[in-house]
Formats: sequence, structure tokens, C-alpha cells
Amino acid sequence: MNVDAPRLPLRTASLLWTAPNVLTFFRIALVPLLVYLLRGPGRLTEAIAAFLFLLAALTDYFDGYLARKHGIVTTLGKFLDPLADKLIVVSALVMLAAMPCPGTGEPCARIPPWLVVLIVGRELAVTGLRSIASGEGITLGAEELGKYKMIFQTFAVFGLLLNYRYLFVDFHAGGMYFLWISVLLGLWSAVDYHVRVYRAVRGTSPPVDSPPGPP
Repeated sequence: MNVDAPRLPLRTASLLWTAPNVLTFFRIALVPLLVYLLRGPGRLTEAIAAFLFLLAALTDYFDGYLARKHGIVTTLGKFLDPLADKLIVVSALVMLAAMPCPGTGEPCARIPPWLVVLIVGRELAVTGLRSIASGEGITLGAEELGKYKMIFQTFAVFGLLLNYRYLFVDFHAGGMYFLWISVLLGLWSAVDYHVRVYRAVRGTSPPVDSPPGPP
């Protein structure tokens, strides 16, 4: 007996394969490739990983631009876009913290592992807070601090992936500089999110909706 495979309704399928969503899927697909390249050190592989990360950052910009310009913001896109950002940033940071030293096989800890734990913990805390706020009927929109945090994180990871000196520029030092700025902004925004939710729950401040963006 032949059983036809279930098909998505036409409207659902069209909302799934919008241009912004396709770019987001592409960004997620880059994550395992990035992890594969960072399994071992080397100027060439790390340079390729850096430019793949830069490509992912550009797709992040363009999917948001297309969604706003053509008014095709979808619920799936709102969920996948920040998820893709977190996946590729956290994957790169974890691999950088665990990357072995050339010729030894021992971890180099190009960035302090505790700093990666702090960054990941902040992301989990804010994501959990947004879920709790949503369950209470509170709309917790993106804020400027979160957007700046994401920008500095992008510069930081790109610099740390390049790592070496090119044209008299120390990309590792620059990457660490941007990373510390992003950490401070991230912690500041996390505190601000908690204060906003507390005030909204206590009824001292009405929730303010804002366009989706990096938390």
C-alpha cells in the first residue's frame, strides 16, 4: 500500500523558505564546518575559519535587512536567527579554548576557558529569562546593549580566529580587547534584562516591545 508523504501547506512552506530563513539555515550549516576546521592549529585553516565566520556575520546582517525591507519576519525566523548567532559564536569560542598547541597536542587555551564559561552562562541565563518572561506574558524585546555586545563579539572572534600578526596588526591582541568589551556589555545587558523583567512583574513598568535582535 502506497502512503503519500505528508506535505506542508503551501503557505507554511513559503514562510519556511523565505530568503532570510535560507540565510539563517546557511549560517547554521557553517557551524560544523567551522568546528571541523578548528580541530587543529594552522595559519591556513584558521584563516579559512575566520573568513567563514565573517561570511556568517554578513548573512546575519542581510537576513535581518531583507526581513525588514520586505516585511517577511516569521515566527521561525525570530527563533532561528538568535539561535544561529549563539551557535556559531559559542562554537568558535569553545574550539578556541580547547585548541591544541602546534606540535604538542596539549590545549593552548588561546582564550581563558573560564571566560568562555562566563559568556555561555550569560547567554543561557538571558535565554531562560526571556522564556520565563514570555510565559508571564511579558514581551522582552532586544536592546541597544545586546546589539553592541553582538557586534564586539563578532570582531573579537574574527580577530582570535586569525590569531597571528598580519601587516603589523596583532589580531589576537585585538580580538581579546574586543572580547573583554563584549563581555562587559553582555553582563551589563543581562543585569538590565533582569531589572526590566522584575519591574514588569511587579507592575512598576509596562513591558516595551521592540524589533527582534540579538539579546
